[in-house]
Amino acid sequence: MSVDFWTIPAPARTDADYMRAALALARRGLGRTAENPAVGALIVRDGVIVGQGWTQDGGRPHAERVALDAAGGLSRGATMYVTLEPCSHHGKTPPCADGIVAAGISRVVSGMEDPDPRVAGKGHDILRRAGVEVVTGVCAEEALRVTLGHVLRVREYRPMVTLKLAETFDGFAAGDEHDPRLTITSAPANARTHVLRAQHAAIIVGIGTALADDPLMTVRAPGLEDRKPLRVVLDSNLRLSPRSRLAATARDVPTVVVVGDNVNDDQMAEFERATGIEVRRTMGEKADILVTLISLGERGITRVFAEGGPRIGAALIGEGLADEVVIFTAPKPHGRGAPALSQEARAILSDPARYTLVEDTKVGPDRMRRYERVL
Repeated sequence: MSVDFWTIPAPARTDADYMRAALALARRGLGRTAENPAVGALIVRDGVIVGQGWTQDGGRPHAERVALDAAGGLSRGATMYVTLEPCSHHGKTPPCADGIVAAGISRVVSGMEDPDPRVAGKGHDILRRAGVEVVTGVCAEEALRVTLGHVLRVREYRPMVTLKLAETFDGFAAGDEHDPRLTITSAPANARTHVLRAQHAAIIVGIGTALADDPLMTVRAPGLEDRKPLRVVLDSNLRLSPRSRLAATARDVPTVVVVGDNVNDDQMAEFERATGIEVRRTMGEKADILVTLISLGERGITRVFAEGGPRIGAALIGEGLADEVVIFTAPKPHGRGAPALSQEARAILSDPARYTLVEDTKVGPDRMRRYERVL
């Protein structure tokens, strides 16, 4: 059972307590900081939080800089809690490690080392050489989960993927061929889905879902209307209709259709002119999902929300590409139709060596289960 940070008396708070508060700050930036990771930072002096921050939209300014600016002169002699190692290289902004030293921070507690080879321990070394006490690995597993998109982009050249599925009580995602579309989940579950979309930089579906549902794939929740994740459709043969809702809104919401190499240049160019949708080709006749994810990583995207239906869901789980799996289950059965997941995919989800069930709760009348891939 989690404990509210603010109910813990300041003298009793541990490094882990402050780090969890910093991780909560980091989550505020999820889906908005690409191509930089979402990071949170707290500055504590004599048990009082004197500055806090999280990485801002577009990745700048960094969380450490925001927290230092908030604390001002109170940074001197204070402790900074930061979810990821402070950067050590000159990019579009000066190194955060140098800024921490200049501000007079005396102690830094970090969640994990940054795997980016431009940093990879160098930020911690700068601090230590300047006489700053450095403690690393506090709440490391939680920090890794929050920063997973950044870590995977560095190590595997792809973003992290959250797979979301909705199913009836008896496990169906769609009706039979004469009535394929089902309204499965309740308004509270749908609202949670919009929040999940907002925490990712791209939303991906397959052409089957796009044709059957004609989705908008946008964030439509109060206060989150400014979020516009990139919409991606895997469409090997370029079957998406220029009259679809995706095409109708593509000049306002960025959209990409990924096709196979059997679609020629003239077809791609004409579709782009007619719709404003960017068309990208992958090698082979099918729009390969791993190649697509790597191409999204090249664009700086670190977090992808997959709503592609049973086929894409099974592929993501089977290939070890679904890093989180969120399943909403309605309380009523349907009796027939298309299964939400194959038996093979369900077996993988149930394998403790592959996935861990980390959340099982009610959202309105629906049940929500969230799984994390074992890393």
